[in-house]
Amino acid sequence: MFDSFQISALKNLLVPQNKIVIITHYNPDGDAIGSSLGLKHFLKQKGLEADVIVPNDFPKFLKWMPEAKQVIIADYKRKIAGEAIYNADVIFILDFNASHRSGNLVGPWIEKARAKKILIDHHQQPDNFDFVYSDVTIPATSQMVYHFIEALGEEELVNKEIADCLYTGIMTDTGGFRFRSTSATTHRITAKLIENGADPAQITSSTWDTNTVSRLHLLALILGRIEVVKDGKVAILWLKRDELKQYGFQKGDTEGFVNYGLSIMGTQVSAFFMEDLYEDFVKISFRSKDYVDVNQFSRNHFDGGGHINAAGGKYMKSIEETIEDFKVKIEGEEF
Repeated sequence: MFDSFQISALKNLLVPQNKIVIITHYNPDGDAIGSSLGLKHFLKQKGLEADVIVPNDFPKFLKWMPEAKQVIIADYKRKIAGEAIYNADVIFILDFNASHRSGNLVGPWIEKARAKKILIDHHQQPDNFDFVYSDVTIPATSQMVYHFIEALGEEELVNKEIADCLYTGIMTDTGGFRFRSTSATTHRITAKLIENGADPAQITSSTWDTNTVSRLHLLALILGRIEVVKDGKVAILWLKRDELKQYGFQKGDTEGFVNYGLSIMGTQVSAFFMEDLYEDFVKISFRSKDYVDVNQFSRNHFDGGGHINAAGGKYMKSIEETIEDFKVKIEGEEF
């Protein structure tokens, strides 16, 4: 957490005359949107206005959150997003650890911005910013935003809008509170969020009970050909571009697919490979159990990273070559 001197300095920055922008990473997920909107609503409670900017669009199943439709999508509103970042006095950097993680458009804008930059993030090896709150042991940036509110001594400002957003971020990034990094503190905070208006049943239904027909077709496809290697310890799932097109893929349709590999008895790692819809590379998602470090594996081999048990990457070969190379590389790992 920020020390007392930093908290004092931050309080001096969070004043009405300063223009505040909140930015999250490319391909925003539940924690990215939940933490960003949760912080926005908290600042609103303090009488402050803030713009939330995302590099590209986010899944429809997250757009139920309060003021999600006011989020500025830089891909669609480049001029508005660029001017907001250029004119900002304060920039919050949420749920990513380095400017380039916000993409080729927004990343350079962050680097050139004159604003004071405040990082709140739980990924490994963060870049340097004016203020850095980094903790890889915390399962969700949304939980860290709540800790930030606590450090400011303003928990009484947490209302239903804040609670809904932060609960969503924590729920999604902990895989429904099942990942190993989910702690007693995480549960205590979610209890406080419920006390302040978050409705677990409504949030779960709005976020996860939103399957499209295309998603179910794609899920049936990958589950029908799932492959297990390395003596049953590694599951492989994959989708090709023409399959995505065939079933009318929509953004967010493959969210959580990688987790199905871990549901197989005896697996320690699940890897999901998907051809990008428009460019010639393969997107990769890794998940693992216990102390199997897919973050370092992804950094070493697939130009990626993330957390010990959840990471992503990409590969510039065909999907067939990517999977074959993965099989060779994973055989060399000990777990």
